[in-house]
Amino acid sequence: MSQPEPPPTPVQLMDRLAHAAAAYYRNFASVAAGHGLTLMQGKMLSLLRRPMPMRTLADLLTCDASNITGIADRLEARGLVRREVDPADRRVKNVVLTEQGEETVRLIRAELMTGLTGLEQLDDEDRRTLGRLLGQVFP
Repeated sequence: MSQPEPPPTPVQLMDRLAHAAAAYYRNFASVAAGHGLTLMQGKMLSLLRRPMPMRTLADLLTCDASNITGIADRLEARGLVRREVDPADRRVKNVVLTEQGEETVRLIRAELMTGLTGLEQLDDEDRRTLGRLLGQVFP
């Protein structure tokens, strides 16, 4: 009788996650480019599920706030986002998706899913398990 395969070590799991993340971002960059966007522009759009302050976007994208201003300027020039004063604090500018921006995000996500067919092959229980495990590793 054959021995069961030993579980992967934490280092092996970290390497797999790094490989998966790199593959995801290569695919994401390609899909974003197909819409005339840079990787960072695409990432910013995908984060805007709700209005978000520029500072929060800078933190989430791990870049300087001045970079966010440039990215938002280019997205705004294309009609994908607009800036609004935060009603709770008039000093804060929120970035908000326009209808065209929402449609672009929808198209990007749909195209991304066509490149991630492995997720579609998971049954409900496997997706629940993967979601739970990812939540434990990245709370």
